[in-house]
Amino acid sequence: MINVKKLTSAGCRVKMMIADLTAFLNNKMGGDPKKIEVVGKYFIEIWKSLGMNSLGKVEFLWSSEEIYSHVNEYWPLVLDIARTNKLPRLTNCCQVEQDEISGAQIMCPCMQCADIFFLKADICQQGMDQREVNILAREYCDGIKRNNKPIILSHHMLPGLQQGQGKMSNSESSSAIFMDDDQAEVNVKIKKAYCPPKVVEGNPCLEYLKYIVFPWFKEFSVERKAEFGGAKTYTSFEELVVDYEGEALHPGDVKPALSKALNTILQPVRDHFASDSNAKDLLKKVKTFSRTTSTKVEKKKTKEQQTSADSKKSLAVDDTSQSSSEVALEERFQIIRIVGEECIQEDELRNLLAHKDEPICYDGFEPSGRMHIAQGVMKTINVNRLTSAGCKVRVWIADWFAFLNNKMGGDLEKIEVVGNYFIEIWKASGMDLSTGKVEFLWSSEEINSRSREYWPIVMDIARKNKLPRLTRCCQIMGRTEQDDLSGAQILYPCMQCADIFFLKADICQLGMDQRKVNVLAREYCDDIKRKNKPIILSHHMLPGLQQGQTKMSKSDASSAIFMEDEADVVNHKIEMAYCPPKVVDGNPCLEYLKYVVFPKLKEFTVFSSAEDGGAKTYQTYEDFVVDYEAETLRPDDVKPALSKALNVILQPVRDHFSSGAPRDLLERVKEQVAMSFQVEHYIEGTGQVPVLMTSFEHDFTSWHLLICVSQASIGL
Repeated sequence: MINVKKLTSAGCRVKMMIADLTAFLNNKMGGDPKKIEVVGKYFIEIWKSLGMNSLGKVEFLWSSEEIYSHVNEYWPLVLDIARTNKLPRLTNCCQVEQDEISGAQIMCPCMQCADIFFLKADICQQGMDQREVNILAREYCDGIKRNNKPIILSHHMLPGLQQGQGKMSNSESSSAIFMDDDQAEVNVKIKKAYCPPKVVEGNPCLEYLKYIVFPWFKEFSVERKAEFGGAKTYTSFEELVVDYEGEALHPGDVKPALSKALNTILQPVRDHFASDSNAKDLLKKVKTFSRTTSTKVEKKKTKEQQTSADSKKSLAVDDTSQSSSEVALEERFQIIRIVGEECIQEDELRNLLAHKDEPICYDGFEPSGRMHIAQGVMKTINVNRLTSAGCKVRVWIADWFAFLNNKMGGDLEKIEVVGNYFIEIWKASGMDLSTGKVEFLWSSEEINSRSREYWPIVMDIARKNKLPRLTRCCQIMGRTEQDDLSGAQILYPCMQCADIFFLKADICQLGMDQRKVNVLAREYCDDIKRKNKPIILSHHMLPGLQQGQTKMSKSDASSAIFMEDEADVVNHKIEMAYCPPKVVDGNPCLEYLKYVVFPKLKEFTVFSSAEDGGAKTYQTYEDFVVDYEAETLRPDDVKPALSKALNVILQPVRDHFSSGAPRDLLERVKEQVAMSFQVEHYIEGTGQVPVLMTSFEHDFTSWHLLICVSQASIGL
């Protein structure tokens, strides 16, 4: 109701799709169309009782009526979406486990996607849980060459009222306030709700205030005796947060006032269902359906529990006995775990995922010149994996750290230019920024805006750690000789360690070269008696392309593929790369395949003459290794195919930087990197300015302005 009111006040026309057909597909209400219709009408009565029908720009549309009235328009859309999308893409939209997917779960996202175009929606206004199918609609626009893609406006999903409940559940009455709850039920639920003192994040009572009470009333009043602070009215959620975090406001103050506010909101609904005979009859039927459904669920649970107990008597483990939440948890764990060559600790990661729906991952980089393929493509792959598993990734643009490390001659303006260049590369490389789960944060801006919070942490870390411990972290700056270190190199790991806590990171997702400073953060947790230590997820470091180069180097262009390398440069570098026959370990060409090509392209094709076996496509790196070790594949087969694959991956970046503002940005970076390179090498004592290599040349709402889309999923 709140969101619809906001949309209509902004000039949108909202089409509320009563999705009775998809409810049928998903077997809601036992797949009984008559029961589904009753529940749909009950939903409409609730919205009417809150005043939605008086807004003048809201339409309630039954999907069955609309679709069956326009069959020649609707179903061809559904079929086209189905035929242009592979099963893996469609199953990504399913909210059931893989083993439970049926034809209905494949058809449903095709229909939901078609609804958006069928209703001529400009905006899809649905919950975050519907994001995947809305993204599917945008991807479909690419396929049909449609420029005007539907805008996705995904609203926040309220958590359950009990601790650890990531979302509300119709099957668990204590997890939420329901629209037909009476006053006593609301009071009991809020009284028992999780509401830790001083804690705002993950506090369901405060989420109810933020997303329901304040938007509804524009204020929130707490009534207390004078000796406990007296009555106080808050006109903003932010104002309340200050008092709550400062313990001027306690859960015992909040809960009674929250119950009162919610009951005030719900009272018109109760009155409507008490006085309107039609509404009263609908509610009676819906409650009957709910009791019937609950009985069936309990019977099913009992049967499943017995099955589970029986399976435990056997030595064989039946995976199907896992709960859906356990399966989902394991899938998320595996997606995240594959990012890291090392994980400290795996049990902590599992525990984190079990208790937090959106863990915060910290990744950072110094804007220090050219970007090699590990920073560009590997980071994009890893970030997309993390966000697909529900993580929020905070990418720390460490401009102050680059300044400390004297990158770009210590010129912050130049460092800023390079930082923006890095971001543009990630956008062009396919980093998924559409979900809102990736944040780019400039360290200078964040630290300056919250200096009272940041610097005490830095100082505390510095005073709790001796120099030998801190100097062990100095390899993160590319320096190992203690005699070469300055005070900046000692401050650097203290600040990087502080970043982890400052950003409230649950997971440190950095390279293996950053491992020691991340371990320092875990050790610091021991010092301050903090139980929840940041989990370290250290990704693999690609070696240099030449024999004996353990890592890539920005100062040696031949050691790596850089993100702006042209095709001929890539071809030459790979042609000259170390690639011993039959040898897998320490072979940089094969490392590029394992960590870049296969994760990005999902396959690798080798082209050779018919007498040499002809073309062959490998679906997994493991299959490729078998042939390479057996000499069925030779370096001369691998290198041209690797060059081709890398050029396919890099082409979108080249295209992105070929014109407009990105091209201008790249030209500035080239100039600044060249100057920085010359100065650094001149200062090193050669007395000569080196010549640079030329390799761097390189819904449901319709109006004359907006149409918003929303959808009601019918079920109990």
